[in-house]
Amino acid sequence: MVDNKIRYLALENALKYKGKANPGAVIGSILALEPGLKKDMKSLSKKIQGIIKEVNSMSAEEQEKALSRLPKLERPEKEEKKGLPELPDAVKGKVVTRIPPEPSKYTHLGHALSFLINYTYAKKYDGKCILRFEDTNPEKSTQEFVDSTLDDLNYLGIKPDKVIYVSDELPMFYEMAEKLIMKKKAYVCHCSRDEMKKNRDEGRRCCLDKSDAKENMAEWKKMLAGKYEEGEATLRLAGDMGSKNHVMRDPVIFRINKAEHYRQKKKYCVWPLYDFENSISDSVNGITHILRSSEFGSMRIELQDYIKDLLGLKKQVVVQYGRFNIKGATTKGREIRELIKEGKVSGWDDPSLVTIKALRRRGIVNETYIELMNQMRLSSNTAKNIDWSMISSINRAILDKDVNRYFFVENPVEIKISGAPEQQVELKLHPDFPERGSRRFTAGESFYVAKEDYEKFREGKLIRLMDCLNFEITGKKYKFHSKSVEEYRKNGSAIIHWLPKEEELANVEIRMPDNEIKKGLAEPSVKNLKAGEIVQFARFGFCRLDKKEKNKLVFWFTNR
Repeated sequence: MVDNKIRYLALENALKYKGKANPGAVIGSILALEPGLKKDMKSLSKKIQGIIKEVNSMSAEEQEKALSRLPKLERPEKEEKKGLPELPDAVKGKVVTRIPPEPSKYTHLGHALSFLINYTYAKKYDGKCILRFEDTNPEKSTQEFVDSTLDDLNYLGIKPDKVIYVSDELPMFYEMAEKLIMKKKAYVCHCSRDEMKKNRDEGRRCCLDKSDAKENMAEWKKMLAGKYEEGEATLRLAGDMGSKNHVMRDPVIFRINKAEHYRQKKKYCVWPLYDFENSISDSVNGITHILRSSEFGSMRIELQDYIKDLLGLKKQVVVQYGRFNIKGATTKGREIRELIKEGKVSGWDDPSLVTIKALRRRGIVNETYIELMNQMRLSSNTAKNIDWSMISSINRAILDKDVNRYFFVENPVEIKISGAPEQQVELKLHPDFPERGSRRFTAGESFYVAKEDYEKFREGKLIRLMDCLNFEITGKKYKFHSKSVEEYRKNGSAIIHWLPKEEELANVEIRMPDNEIKKGLAEPSVKNLKAGEIVQFARFGFCRLDKKEKNKLVFWFTNR
């Protein structure tokens, strides 16, 4: 039964796209029908690959006949979105969440899902969501990344209730640090990184017993005044050097960094580290719920709660969920910077990347991220693997009803069909919405067809030009047969898209996800599109118009 469903979907997909079924599309479709198959993706993938190999080896005629022999696939009505599960200890109107990006890289898909989770929960409970830029690394934080994040959030439909820059709060962090120093719960350490690591591994404290609170305060003031260079002094928390949780073994909470800050310039040279700044900022800014991926671990929760207890600060409800892994994609900022430096990707919006900039430029619409978030759930700490077929399937379903259809012929080959009548061909912009209007072609005997289709022409075969006419092949000549759709169906002929030679066609380039450039011709009406519009090129896929140049239109491939 499952095999028949997979075969039906593969044949259906193949007939829609040049006789070649796409594994990702079939996987997405069968999982929508049979969610239980997710339990053994390895076996499912193997089975689908086998069926697709068989289907793709068939001619279009064989594919149509095979599809007609299978029982029609019954697709259940889509279930209403269940949304996110209830939030523990949530009080209507009192929930405050936060979105905490470090402005040192561009937002990628995993970030977007996490941001949406925090924002959606805040709105679900009529609460507030704070955007907090954790910009305490002066070497990496930049205004460019701040602006980019704000733009991405706006695109995702996220409108934070308040925007905070952690670097603006440094005086408060200094005040908190001094409270800990006077309580003898923080001290200035002059150990090198290697010495510090060795002592922590051995559970031995190196500096606390050498000075009292006043001496540590004096050393701290020297740090703030810039008397020490980077690496010569740090402020450490007096934790528990015997703890099995190594994070608790006197962690560094402030370090010296004299690089100029994009926002604060040279005003500060001592900067808080992640656990300290998060503990303080979450409490002071009234955050009630911390929603984050489980990669942060429970070890950090223990440390942050310890800091809050020492300072008498309120704790938050922490909800951790599985990390979002995007299969086959590079998401680490350091690695992307290196790829850009080496010229392996063109920039942060390269089509091979999964940054929001790249996905947006490709034509992945913001509703896709919301639907993907709802599908991911927050049921466990298990990593959530996302592959392109999931993104493509969701985006395709959203675009399908909104996007108009056009013809694009890749690597065009001219053919002449003798006896073809001169005619006006009218094609709907969308088959399901006739009210949107039509495109009109003037067709004669000369046509352009895709080289890939042309190379499959065989003696004696009947071919149909989509919504136009049928012609037969005799030797290397092409002869008009009929305009009848019924005749085409009766003969089981192949169907291909086309363009009339007589029209003033548009030169088109399509940039693919692997940066390959597809070239060809498109119908004249695409010249009226505006940059940013998404279209569906029949039997090719969805594409977004990136820019108009003098002699051509440049599109980015979205998905099939």
